[in-house]
Formats: sequence, structure tokens, C-alpha cells
Amino acid sequence: MPTHKAVVTAAIGLHARPAAVFVRAVNETGLPVTITKEGSGGVDAGSLLQVMTADFPQGCEVELGISEAALNGHLSREKAEEALRSLGDLLESQGTV
Repeated sequence: MPTHKAVVTAAIGLHARPAAVFVRAVNETGLPVTITKEGSGGVDAGSLLQVMTADFPQGCEVELGISEAALNGHLSREKAEEALRSLGDLLESQGTV
């Protein structure tokens, strides 16, 4: 499973605007991305409601992932990893906007 770790930097965590920006970017990839923090199950990163209610506060390390089954031969592992890196960069840059 392609994964990428990132840290949430937005002062309010993944709530309101930062969550909306992140979820929009996830949906633009067209990939079924999950977001997970230690000690909890992953949620659908393309769902604003799931992301906002999962409580990803500032400083929280998250893991973004796409299951191999979801790739199903439609996208190379390298492209999936590139998409996850880009989403991780977005999470880490939101503290500076």
C-alpha cells in the first residue's frame, strides 16, 4: 500500500477551511485516499465530514494511504506515491497560509 506521513500544521488542525482545502485536493486526485492518526482507524480523506470529525489537531502526525486493491492497475505505485506526497506537502504548508 503506498503511504506517506505528514504533520498537520494548520493552527486549528483539520477543521473548517484547512479541512475543506485538503479534502478538495484529495477529490481532485480521483484516488481513494485514507488518512490515519496513531491510535485510530483511518477515514476517507475525500469526505469533509469524516476528516473534520476524526480530530486531526495541529502537530498531529498522519499517514495518508491508498490500498493496492484500489489502484487496481489503473495507476502506477509511483504516481500514487507522488499524489500522496503532494497531499502531505499541502497539509504541512497550511500553517504558513
